[in-house]
Amino acid sequence: MRPGSPPTSGKQKRMAEDGKDDSVATDDDSDLTAADGSLNNTMVEEGSTLLRRMEICVAEAEKRSGKNAVSMQETFTVYLIETRPMDAVAEGRNPAPDSLWRRYSEFELLRNYLIVTYPYIVVPPLPEKRAEFVWHKLSADNMDPDFVERRRVGLENFLLRVASHPVLSNDKILYHFLTEEHGWKEVVYETGFQAKADSRLRALSATFRVRNPDKVADRLYGVYKVHGNYGRVFSEWSAIEKEMGDGLQSAGHHMDAYAASIDDILEEEEHYADQLKEYLSYAEALRAVCRKHELAQFELEMASQDLISKKQQREELATGIVRTFSFKGMTNKLFGQEAPEQREAKLKLLEELITEGEETVKEKTVECEEHVERAWVDMQRFKEQKDKDLREALINYTVMQISMCKKGIQVWSNAKECFLKM
Repeated sequence: MRPGSPPTSGKQKRMAEDGKDDSVATDDDSDLTAADGSLNNTMVEEGSTLLRRMEICVAEAEKRSGKNAVSMQETFTVYLIETRPMDAVAEGRNPAPDSLWRRYSEFELLRNYLIVTYPYIVVPPLPEKRAEFVWHKLSADNMDPDFVERRRVGLENFLLRVASHPVLSNDKILYHFLTEEHGWKEVVYETGFQAKADSRLRALSATFRVRNPDKVADRLYGVYKVHGNYGRVFSEWSAIEKEMGDGLQSAGHHMDAYAASIDDILEEEEHYADQLKEYLSYAEALRAVCRKHELAQFELEMASQDLISKKQQREELATGIVRTFSFKGMTNKLFGQEAPEQREAKLKLLEELITEGEETVKEKTVECEEHVERAWVDMQRFKEQKDKDLREALINYTVMQISMCKKGIQVWSNAKECFLKM
């Protein structure tokens, strides 16, 4: 990270350390990738994830203007990604980081590629593109500095999670994303990942959002601002009271201070809300893995039914006995059986189709079994990560609430002392 750039949050540093302790990509992982047809997109180094080899951060955001694909002027935000070899840091050297700029849409492209290429992996989510939950202090404007900063932190969190994953971190496309500013999109599209994305699967991938969130923060904000009203009332009241004036005015000052503290509290609550929203987005990633399994199972069932149908046709053609009603059976009864040469040609074609069908069923069966096996492994890894992150977030949130309550007790205790002195 270059001097003057925003520091990485404590949570992200812990994530980086967790990434070092994760299970690592081995030759077995490369075999799994090869089975998926994406071996050429991996750079497996035994006993290593990318985060152990490279320091990664999203250092800053910058607003820019330019023309889009239809030559319309637009304003957008770009994010500075900085990387530095970890061995240089370990040796005490401090070389200038390599840096490049990326738009949010490029992060989306990277994630879509990872979802399609690794359908059995719970791919980390991106931060929201637009403010879905807006509190008093936070603007709904996508160019608002506070919102852009929160998104910058979220994008860095996404890169750190991907770079610490035992499989995703060794993908060459991810490495190109971090190190090659120009030509990166062309490399992604050359993988043909878009053709692999099944249209039925894409149709089901609508983003999950809470439509009517319960805005606890709104009510909390109102409670704190009521104390501001107390402060104003006590101050005005003190102006017309001689003996009680000083006590009322002092109590009013305590109430004003308590009411003003809500902005800092909401900012801290927003931090915890971002952590919870990340796991709300993870729910969609989990559903995508399950939908891919359902699709593979559906294709297996269709292939099995088609194979059964062709075997039945072969039996009917060979014996001349039609077991089910069909138009063909009726025409045979009316106009007589086909010539032996025709029947032999059809039997030969059916044999070839049955052989192909049996191979297809075998392939689909293996695909389903492998998807379940790999998905189970990654979901177990995700569960450990989720339990650790949420436990830490909930404990910290509880500590914050205790601190808030203690502050409230102290304010009212001070007010009581002021009233006792009147």
